Amino acid sequence: MLVQLLAAAGVLAVLTVVPGPDMAVVTRRAVACGRRDGLRTVGGITAGLLAWGVLTVAGLAAVLAASATAYTVIKLVGAAYLTFLGVQALLQSRRHRGGTPAPAEAVPKGSPWHTGFVSNILNPKIAVFYTGLLPTLAPSGMAPHVGMALLVLLHAVLTLVWLGSYVLLLAKARAFFRKPVVRRVMDRVTGVVLIGFGIKVAATQP
Repeated sequence: MLVQLLAAAGVLAVLTVVPGPDMAVVTRRAVACGRRDGLRTVGGITAGLLAWGVLTVAGLAAVLAASATAYTVIKLVGAAYLTFLGVQALLQSRRHRGGTPAPAEAVPKGSPWHTGFVSNILNPKIAVFYTGLLPTLAPSGMAPHVGMALLVLLHAVLTLVWLGSYVLLLAKARAFFRKPVVRRVMDRVTGVVLIGFGIKVAATQP
């Protein structure tokens, strides 16, 4: 059982560090607002994973993953939200012109925790991932629900540690990222990336 858990942890770790919408959202909040907002965004993302985990263990995520209509609705809403965040970042980049720092009010609006949570809970791929992959990784010596719950918790912890460390790294270099030219470029890059992920989510199939 220990070998199975270590193997599952390895697979989850690889999937966690692959860049995705969560990292783009965290990058924008951490660069624009600092370490505290970045960590709160990570907290929202982690809460979203745990919410999906509860739904998975309860069997509701399997229903969503199996329903083409429900999947389509969730993915389109999620894609629209990512696109909204991307457009917001692009519009924000237009304010960072000239040689002076951006004004204090020129920061992403809304609660960072809420932003992280919503961007994650509206990602139907998590439902497919949890109901399709996690059961194959669950240790055979445990009851199915216990094994699934353990893997969800493990994935949440790995995400918290990985993205939290990423935020702390960004915070150390925040003085560089707050330079008007760099900030403008970062806003444009993250804006394009978020819109790209929005399009990708909209185009994906269950």
